Amino acid sequence: MSKEVSLQQLIGKGYADFWRFKGRYRVVKGGRGSKKSVTSAYWIPYNMMKMPLANTLVLRKTFNTHKDSTWAQLKWAVNRMGVAHLWQFKKSPLEAIYKPTGQKILFRGLDDPMSITSITVDTGYLCWAWFEEAYQIMNEDDFDKVDMSIRGELPEGYFKQLTLSFNPWNEKHWLKRRFFDVPDPNVLAITTNYRCNEFLGDDDRALFAWMKEHKPKRHRVEGDGDWGIAEGAVYEDWREEDFNYHDIAKLKGYKAVFGLDFGYTNDPSALVCALVNKDEKKIYIFDEHYEHGMLNNDIARVIKEKGYSKERIIADSSEPKSIDEIRGYGIGRIKGADKGRDSVDVGIQFIKQFEIIVHKFKCPNVSIELSSYVWDQNKSGKFLNRPVDDFNHTMDALRYAMEQIRKPSTFEF
Repeated sequence: MSKEVSLQQLIGKGYADFWRFKGRYRVVKGGRGSKKSVTSAYWIPYNMMKMPLANTLVLRKTFNTHKDSTWAQLKWAVNRMGVAHLWQFKKSPLEAIYKPTGQKILFRGLDDPMSITSITVDTGYLCWAWFEEAYQIMNEDDFDKVDMSIRGELPEGYFKQLTLSFNPWNEKHWLKRRFFDVPDPNVLAITTNYRCNEFLGDDDRALFAWMKEHKPKRHRVEGDGDWGIAEGAVYEDWREEDFNYHDIAKLKGYKAVFGLDFGYTNDPSALVCALVNKDEKKIYIFDEHYEHGMLNNDIARVIKEKGYSKERIIADSSEPKSIDEIRGYGIGRIKGADKGRDSVDVGIQFIKQFEIIVHKFKCPNVSIELSSYVWDQNKSGKFLNRPVDDFNHTMDALRYAMEQIRKPSTFEF
């Protein structure tokens, strides 16, 4: 028995141009709750079912983030459209197959470039690619390699298209220059935000109202979908690199340090793991964890799963009860950070002496915060000697971790 489903009722308003555009690049920046990812997840299976020779490549910076994001969202979308019986979602290998034709949605990560350049499809052509969280791609060359892989002649009526969806954290990102600053008929570049999402509840809108009042810089990006302003960056000497943590750890003079910042509803908990050489003035940030809504037992579990339960971890000392509780869960060497007078400024000035190298694939939130962590300004635009209280969760965790280097005698047993 067939069942008709209204796409208008499923998707709502605000995305007509996005849905109909057939040019090479379809780029949508937006805030949280703006429907950009949901709409992309509807568009792909809907159009694959209309065009029986089209296949899709879905990309994220790191492959292992697909299963709980794009793969799950596409599976949700086919269920909402009432066509789940026509699709098979496999976990090994991670893919989705349209049963009537054998067309596939393939999932790849930029952390495995060979898996992208060697893609072949059994049925039809690789027509479309969707880059979710495209802002995390800091290197334009990484995007270009995928862009060049979507090539070749297509049958009449088919078209090649790359869709990019992201939160616009930093106005200096290459995405702005390439897709938003220069008009191009082959590019659809749009901005959306939560105001076009008629499916949000009053509690969701209340959260945005709170953010606008208390976190205006974050609301500019996550609320309005505007570019984040990166003027006055606290840390300028940093870059991304794909390095082997074990190789760096073997080099003379490197010490592993770990920092933890607590959060819950409005702010995430953040764990930062780094290798530091005090003499060479280098910090290699090799791992992170960044998540909202974590209880203390969740934090302890993540630390154990990552293999850091025996490491010295310096945590936000404003929550001694949390530190004691996490210690009770088996993280025996966790300790509170120094929260003395001017500790934030002193910690920042110490870190600014170092070159910061962030792991290209394992630490996306560190990169976002380094891009967005800026000095505060007064009403006349003069920079003050204090950072804005936002985009600072991994930054605070890094500052706590670096106390082991700045004040080593404090952490001796």
